[in-house]
Amino acid sequence: MARTRTALLSVLALLAGLLSLQLGGPAPRATAAPAAFTHPGVLVSRAQLDYARSKVQAGQQPWKAAYDNMMGSSYASLSRTPQPRAVVECGSSSNPNHGCTEERQDAIAAYTDALAWYFTRDSKYAKKSIEIMDAWSATITDHTNSNAPLQSGWSGATWPRAAEIIKYTYDGGWPGAGRFATMLRNVYLPEVSNGSATTKNGNWELVMTEAAIGIAVFLDDRSAYDKAVSTYLDRVPAYIYLTSDGDLPKPPADSSIDTKAEIIKYWQGQSTFADGLAQETCRDFGHTGWGIASIADIAETSRIQGQDLYPKIQDRLRYALGFHTAYENGTAVPSWLCGGSVKKGLDQVTEVGFNALHNRLGISMSNAQKYTEAHRPSGTDNYFNAWTTLTHADNPS
Repeated sequence: MARTRTALLSVLALLAGLLSLQLGGPAPRATAAPAAFTHPGVLVSRAQLDYARSKVQAGQQPWKAAYDNMMGSSYASLSRTPQPRAVVECGSSSNPNHGCTEERQDAIAAYTDALAWYFTRDSKYAKKSIEIMDAWSATITDHTNSNAPLQSGWSGATWPRAAEIIKYTYDGGWPGAGRFATMLRNVYLPEVSNGSATTKNGNWELVMTEAAIGIAVFLDDRSAYDKAVSTYLDRVPAYIYLTSDGDLPKPPADSSIDTKAEIIKYWQGQSTFADGLAQETCRDFGHTGWGIASIADIAETSRIQGQDLYPKIQDRLRYALGFHTAYENGTAVPSWLCGGSVKKGLDQVTEVGFNALHNRLGISMSNAQKYTEAHRPSGTDNYFNAWTTLTHADNPS
């Protein structure tokens, strides 16, 4: 009897699923993860690295200037001593700051050294990158205080970029790679994928999702990758507005923000919306730039992994880049936008998205082009953006 009842329930469940599809009910989202991950494959691929390296070796610009900028930075110093902490405590605006700056900057240094290794083939840089990653994987156990998810996103977005290059291109070996993977899985991944930032300003969840996708690639974790892509596809429409969304922007998924008043408050009090306006535009362009950068970075990683997300988000990214760079370039701010005044400072966050949309997809982007070319070579913001002119400028690979 129990077996018959179980079989009957299974049939009823199947029929209910079919009926849901017939009535237009929600269908499961398709798997986003590739059957096999491409390595190195977080933000930069081997082909992209080879292209940029060839340009540097030929002394061509802007790559040579970008390379010199990177190699002359403190992040490329072979005398750098990593400063790991067991518990990184970061409060609001990194106050208190117990290891927050050191963690972010050591992650950028590990990535810088990994790039330096690839461009020079000097093993000293690979060993320095490994030294930094090993020091942290042997020490850190947790992030605490209110900025723990954001701090984990900033550092967690950078660590896998370094680890991918070292593990898959350095032939000198990395005995500590397994321990580093354990660190990413146990210390970072739970923090950046726990859904704790749905009502925070959007740059939080976007960089956390960037970290989750990069970590998933390094771990060859298809489930974590799928979860991160699902979060991304929900968050991007809630961060960048298109007129096709209707009178109001889309609210963050699974959040308590759902009324008109709540949405306007979440969008910094902005009640008039235009293509490319972002949820943080009227806060400042700096935080908005971080959100835009993560949107592009995630799409770039997805493209390398063979499941290109650019077609799903390209209109939002295109309009956001054009909207904000227009004002950075000097366009007068209209009275309906942020009360007639915006806080500029987009920083050097446009290179990845501009290259993908303009150079690969052939989309005309005059404002973004003017801004991007005027701000080369890009350096690092000391949080998670680093050396994108070197790796992505006019890079067709």
